[in-house]
Amino acid sequence: MNNNKKSIYSALAANLLIALTKFIAGSFTNSSSMISEGIHSTVDTANQLLILYGLRRSKKAPDKSHPFGYGKELYFWSFVVSILIFGLGGALSIYQGIAHMRQPQLMTDPFWNYIVLILSLIFEGTSFIIALKAFNKTRNGLGWWDTIIKSKDPSSFLVVFEDGAAVAGLIIVMILMALSHSLKIPELDGLASIIVGLLLVFVSFILARESRSLLMGEGIASETRNKIAALVEQDICVLKTKNILSTYQSPEDVILMLIIDFKDDLDTEDITMAISRIRTSIKNEFKFIHYVIIQPE
Repeated sequence: MNNNKKSIYSALAANLLIALTKFIAGSFTNSSSMISEGIHSTVDTANQLLILYGLRRSKKAPDKSHPFGYGKELYFWSFVVSILIFGLGGALSIYQGIAHMRQPQLMTDPFWNYIVLILSLIFEGTSFIIALKAFNKTRNGLGWWDTIIKSKDPSSFLVVFEDGAAVAGLIIVMILMALSHSLKIPELDGLASIIVGLLLVFVSFILARESRSLLMGEGIASETRNKIAALVEQDICVLKTKNILSTYQSPEDVILMLIIDFKDDLDTEDITMAISRIRTSIKNEFKFIHYVIIQPE
């Protein structure tokens, strides 16, 4: 989690510094794609603030109205971020690009645009490398897509997607801006905005899909379920683990419910003691499981 916060803070600092310079350069040179890049950086800055807010809220202690805590705040704000990327980032960039293609205007001297883009590429690239290193520490030998699908912490891959899209967008803008200026085809500048917008829409769909799944309630992995079943069935009072139900409240907080078939010759006191032993064993073995509810069959 600390590594994730480090990558978020680095992305926040980079986007905050870059957004203003992009808007200034875009307004002076009449570049649609540069304005779109400024919108992109502004949205990314807001997104990092929202994720940091979600991380802080998710740590709030349980109370009467939320007895299982506020862990899913992180998943909610991650979903909000995906909507912002789609609406404010992707849709606005596409709109800006279409408007510029309908009423094309020749770009004035793009020198400062190139300076801003090169500096942005350096800052965004540095932030992307930091986020990528933090993400790789969570992979545990898994492939990229498998890690994203199985991850319960959207902050671990959200910044990677944002910064990766930012770097790709900057490269696209630089290429099409250079062609637009050298070939005197202003429509290419608008096309760059549209491509950047489509890229952001694609990223937003992936983030929305994963955040929605976590918000609805994902359970523990099948390998973990098998380990829990084996651990439970080691108890002398247990015949079989009939069912295991679980849901992630946050990346580090799981609610677990077990339906267990106990031996027939046990009395109430024996079953109560067995439940206590099993609950303690599970919590000691799996630190992220905070609530264990056991129902005798």
